[in-house]
Amino acid sequence: MRIIIVGAGEVGSFLCETLSQFDHDVTVIERSEEKAMKLRQEFDVRVLQESGSSAQTLIKAGVEKCDYFLAMARNDETNLVSSSLARALGARNTFTRIHDQTFRDNSIINYQDHFGIDYLINPERLAAVELAKAIRNPSRVAVEDFARGSIEVQLVEVTRRSKAIGKTLAELKLNNRMRIGMVQRGDVTMVADAGTVLEAGDNITVFGHPDALFDTRSSFDPNAGRGDRLRVVILGGGEMSVSLVRLLSNPRFKIRIIENDPARCRKLADRFPEVTIIQGTGTSLKLLEEEQIGSTDFFVACTKIDEDNVMTCLQASKLGAHHVMLAINRTDYAEVLEQMKIAMGVELAVSPRVATANQILRYISRAPYIDLGSLPGDVGKIIEITVKPNSPSDGRKLREIDWPTGCVAVALLHKSEAKTPGADDVIEAGDHIVVIVHQERIKDLLKLTV
Repeated sequence: MRIIIVGAGEVGSFLCETLSQFDHDVTVIERSEEKAMKLRQEFDVRVLQESGSSAQTLIKAGVEKCDYFLAMARNDETNLVSSSLARALGARNTFTRIHDQTFRDNSIINYQDHFGIDYLINPERLAAVELAKAIRNPSRVAVEDFARGSIEVQLVEVTRRSKAIGKTLAELKLNNRMRIGMVQRGDVTMVADAGTVLEAGDNITVFGHPDALFDTRSSFDPNAGRGDRLRVVILGGGEMSVSLVRLLSNPRFKIRIIENDPARCRKLADRFPEVTIIQGTGTSLKLLEEEQIGSTDFFVACTKIDEDNVMTCLQASKLGAHHVMLAINRTDYAEVLEQMKIAMGVELAVSPRVATANQILRYISRAPYIDLGSLPGDVGKIIEITVKPNSPSDGRKLREIDWPTGCVAVALLHKSEAKTPGADDVIEAGDHIVVIVHQERIKDLLKLTV
């Protein structure tokens, strides 16, 4: 694969290292002489010390033959311009790192469409998704996320007291923001359809918006979801914290943010009136004791300063916080921290750069679909397919498509919007569909979309 990366910061250099190890043909564009020299010394890649938003530079880098163009500079405008130019000059797939919430506001104009970008990537939000998954599901039961964190999958047991027993899925009339994808009954795994009848003891795999999944769990297990509100304390009021608050918008979470900057505190208070904002230094043991961190359910440190994150997590763990998590930004800290997590009392450490690399690596392939996971017993797969122009599915409603048996669509990604698909949703070229499908039906499924 021919890959061009613009920007060699923490995210860009990590992608450079990772992709070069897979024998891809990697070219990096970086203006900093120091960073460019370091790349040349450490990795087997081509380095251009020039501007990534220059058409002349992109042509020199071979953009017309580029399979994947990754704009990973710190500046949003640089990434948007370079990606737009790359698309116009022939790049097949463009990934653009973006921070500013302005560019995610599609109320006036869709920036992704306007600039011709295939994927918008926000490293801080991807890391926040990892944190939110653990907070929403502390038992860690078969949890994964798809559709950039907007769709989650959980494993739920149908208990003997469930009113769903003996009913078909069509009769249950479930929340339209969720789907049942699989049913495990003993050693047998089935891809669910409208006629599937649930029995006590079944383990069902449900896909959907996290809030919808939480609200629906009681339909299968009457005891699920009961209990007090979970108390979450977040250190830092930056971009990752904002993303995490949005992901935990359900009323069952009682959130406090500790932030030292008064101006940022005011902005957070205006943006999130339901969140308690505390101005203070999070590394202060006195402040942590005053805020009763020892009795909180989740303490999450996600400032830009790794040393502060580590120290406050050590203190929170010592004070007795039930679950302690943090974000790690610097490459050289990640490996050491991973080895010391247990000793530090840290349950989860997330890295924006690793989350970004993992997301991008999902898509760097010549395969006709992205393999997201396998069903128990290898009877089938969870795959993501991109709908091609003029394919049998292009422009048709979900109900009008002759889906193969043993196949169920559980997520639809249309431009920047992700949701569980309904029967009347129209599939368009460029859409991404997450599908659960039996192994032997994959070829039939691909005939509908490619």
